[in-house]
Parts: sequence; structure tokens; C-alpha cells
Amino acid sequence: MSTAQPPTQPSAPEADPTTTPHEPLDLAGIGIGPFNLSLAALAHGVPGLRTAFYEQRPAFHWHPGLLIDGATVQVPFLADLVTLADPASPWSFLSYLKARERLFPFYVAERFHIERTEYDAYCRWVSEQLPGLHFGHRIDAVRWDHDHELFEIDFSRLGPDGEAVAPGRAHARHLVLGVGTEPHVPETLRPLADAPNVPVLHSADYLEHRERLLHTGHITVVGSGQSGAEVFLDLLRNRPLGAEGLHWLARTPSFAPMEYSKLGLEQFSPDYTRYFHALPEAVRDQLLPGQWQLYKGIAHETITAIHHELYRRAQHGGGWPGAVLTPGVTVRTAGRIAAARLELHLEHVHQGTRTRHTTEAVVLATGYRERRVDTLLAALDPYIRRDSSERPRVDDRHRLVLDPLITGSVHVQNAERHTHGVGTPDLGLAAWRSAVILNSLSAEPVYPLPSRTAFTTFGLQPTGPGAQVSGRMHLPDQRTARAHART
Repeated sequence: MSTAQPPTQPSAPEADPTTTPHEPLDLAGIGIGPFNLSLAALAHGVPGLRTAFYEQRPAFHWHPGLLIDGATVQVPFLADLVTLADPASPWSFLSYLKARERLFPFYVAERFHIERTEYDAYCRWVSEQLPGLHFGHRIDAVRWDHDHELFEIDFSRLGPDGEAVAPGRAHARHLVLGVGTEPHVPETLRPLADAPNVPVLHSADYLEHRERLLHTGHITVVGSGQSGAEVFLDLLRNRPLGAEGLHWLARTPSFAPMEYSKLGLEQFSPDYTRYFHALPEAVRDQLLPGQWQLYKGIAHETITAIHHELYRRAQHGGGWPGAVLTPGVTVRTAGRIAAARLELHLEHVHQGTRTRHTTEAVVLATGYRERRVDTLLAALDPYIRRDSSERPRVDDRHRLVLDPLITGSVHVQNAERHTHGVGTPDLGLAAWRSAVILNSLSAEPVYPLPSRTAFTTFGLQPTGPGAQVSGRMHLPDQRTARAHART
């Protein structure tokens, strides 16, 4: 349905970020990461829809501390900002390649998974040309204006130093929160990570400290996911042969590969998302921890590369490399024992054993947590309906469940794993979720979406539009079920 054309200017003109109650925005976005950038790109193709998106950072950047040379995105390039909802969009990755005159080299390269640096450059290309994006604008408060039935948004325009230079206000019928996640540091290691001049850092800041780490005598990486594996591999490849001085710790029972079978990947489909959302809250909470290998495992290619590098070093070094990999371990406590030494108190979960581990630097590949928006939404808090664990309830259109007194919608992006499952942070569902949000704002769907997206039928009852259970399936009555239970 694409009607929008990318502008020919090098960057989009800065529009007025303020609005009045008499000419409100249809949709205001808070945060400009990949998910809200996807929404902004697809919204650009909807005639008459007034949108604006606000971001406090001065420009788009996607995990800059982990743009390690050669690291790839774990989803195919088709999982760009728009393609899986609108393949003809001018904001697709292929459109980016065409604009950069790299379409034919990409075709010859036959690459299905692109490097992270290229994905970041693609998103920045979109962000620099797409109108209605306001970087350097911090949202300070959000309120509901009962008189005008609009959201009232206070923001501050930030200067080059990050300090507020001018206030502003916008009004919108609907909101979407895409504030992203923030690095998670375990409580046992937080005092060290927060202390000045202590070499304990999150993997989100890895590249900033990489050169210093490479000249450190001994480094410990904590975390068993893809980020931990990539950091460990990069350090391993760049340490002296026979004097690697590396230790990799993980809580998981093994350094496990990510579930990447074709039917396994269908759990990142809209069909599974609808199925998961329809499950009872207690069942959803029980399912999520057991699905860790779907999104916390390591890519097969990365595991292979690590083993290959270890074997190469063993072959050329004449002995086992100075790198230790230990899964099944938790860090109980940590502290400093000298000016340049750190001590981690470890416990092996299955052995029940404990030991002390000394190192000179720690890289925490301990994941991310949803960024809290309590202060931002403080004025809306009385209207937000919550579940039994005090988490916001989110409906099947990614809207917070609000008191009926608020007639506008607050959509959330990457803040609904507890209601929508493992696909919530996955880039492959970005375009589909953006289309769902835009469709919910219109009387008629602006982006027609498929009624079925997976070969797997999740559950015995249909959970989505057009879903059906194929074939004949006889469900036992209560007497038959009791008889089977007894036998």
C-alpha cells in the first residue's frame, strides 16, 4: 500500500515538535529505537495520519557497544523495519541498499543475515530522512486531559551537552511507548559496577572499553547468551597465544545453542503470540522461564567459531589455551581484594560446591530489563489496570488496559513479554506489531495482515482471526477424561 516516497534530501527537515489541543497528533511516540522507528516508517505510508516521535538521544544508535566487527543480526534481513508488513515500502532494507548502490553486491554475496553494523547504518538512514522524528527531546511527563480527551505531553529540548534548553508541550489522541530496555546488572555485582575506576562493566559498553581490556592480565565474562559469547570470542581472538587469561562463567547448565529449528522458530510468529496472549496469566508465567533457549541461547555459528579458535590455539600453542569455560555457576558475592584485583565468590548449582575466583576485570553479559516508566506515567498510574503481580495488563493490540475514563490508547513496544511471550523483543515481529497498532487506530485495516502465519497449530482452540484447527479432532467428554486419568 506504500504511497510514501523517501525524500531526496540528506536529512528530514525538523518539524515543530509542539501541538495544540485544537490540532492534536493522532499518535505520539516516546522513544525511537528499532520498534518505534518501524512504527514511524509504516505510519508514514498512511495518508492523513499525524504522528510525531520523541527521543532524548541526539541521534539513532542501536547497541553501539556491541557492534563488534563481524557480529551479525540473529534474524534474516527480511526482518527489517517494514518488509514483513509492507514489502513495497520505501523504507525497506533493500531500498537502503539501492540508495547506497549496494544492491547488486548484496545479491552476489547471498547473505541472509547481515552484520549488526549494517543494520545500525540502515536504521540511521531511515531515521535521518523520515519526517516527524524529534531527537534531542526528553519526555518529562504525560497526563490525560479530560476536557479535550487528549494526552498532554511535556518535553524538554536538549542541548549538545544533554541539558534542557527549552520546554515544550504536545497533544495526542493516542500514545505508543517504545523506550526500550536498559542493561541489567545483578545486585551482587552492582556495588562494583557503580564504583568509579573499577573495571566491572556491562557488555553494552564493551567496545568503549575494549582496548583497555585487551591489555588487562585476566578477564572474566559473566553470562551465557549471545552477547557473552561474542565478547568472549572477540577477546579470545585478540589475546596472546598461550596467555589468553580468560574465564567465561554462566548460570545455565551448558553453553547452549539457540533453538533455531524451523518449527521452533514458529514460536516467533504472530500465531504463537496470539496463542500465548490467550493463555491464563499463571500459565504464561510458567512457560516463559522454560523458553530461555529460544532467545537466550547462542548462535550455532558463534559456538562453532569459539570452539574452532580454542582448537586452533591448542594446536599451535602446544597445550590447552589459557581460557576456562564454566557453566552452571552463580556469583554469590563480589569485592575488591587489591588495587587491581577483584574476587568473585562462586557456587556451582549442581555440585553444591563453592570457590573464590580472582580476576582483573569483569564484563557482565547479563542481559537487559524493560526500562521503567513509573515516573513518566505517574499521572496515568491510577488508570492502569494491573495483573496479580502488579504488572500492567496489555490487550491483544498491544494497548495498556486502562480505566474507561481514558478514551485514548497507550500502546507498548517491547514491554509486554509477560502478556505476549518470547517474540516481544524479536526484530522479526517489529513490522507486524507496528501494523497491528496502526490498524487499531483506523476503522479499516491500513495494513492487511495474514490470518495464519505458522504451520504449527498452537492449542486446540482457535486464538486469532481466521484461525482454525484442521482435520477431525474428537475431544473426550468428562467421563472419558476421568477414565484415562485413572489408567
